[in-house]
Amino acid sequence: MKLLKNILAFIGFIAIVGVVYFAYLVKDFDPKAKDVYSKMIPTLIKTGNIAEATVYKVKVKKGIKPEEIIESLNSVANEMGIKPVGDLPLSKEVELRTGKKQPYVRVLSYCQPNIAIEMVKFSMAYGAYLPCRIVIMEDSNHNYWLYLLDMDLMIHGGHPLPPKMLKYGNHVKKILYTMMDKAANGDF
Repeated sequence: MKLLKNILAFIGFIAIVGVVYFAYLVKDFDPKAKDVYSKMIPTLIKTGNIAEATVYKVKVKKGIKPEEIIESLNSVANEMGIKPVGDLPLSKEVELRTGKKQPYVRVLSYCQPNIAIEMVKFSMAYGAYLPCRIVIMEDSNHNYWLYLLDMDLMIHGGHPLPPKMLKYGNHVKKILYTMMDKAANGDF
């Protein structure tokens, strides 16, 4: 019994050291990083799927068709000054290649070139986030969903961004989330 107690005490000690060490490593991170990771990590643990833990998703209201979603996204994008730069009708492409019906998947890309170039000048790694992609997907119950990489990870997941970059990141996030929310509700 004493051996078991000592083993558990040692495990507890290692866990505490790990938490303290992690806190030390991230002490200079953005003040909102804690919120970002406290949302991401439980999703990762629950699902075991890093992609699920790093996306922003919105369920589309029943009865709204993909064409209406696209029309809404593009209309709001135009209104808010972001440019549609790509359209990949993925499920249609696979259907043409295989002859088999696929769940609906369409990838729409958007960009604000002036902001995109500033983000890449700040860090070339931001190029991997370009252009911003909103994916329309159909689940097994024939519901439509809109997916986007979680912009909060890019904005608040590390050291604080310089004020100009923070302003740009929040601006693009607001546009994309607004586009998704409006499209999911059939608004234009």
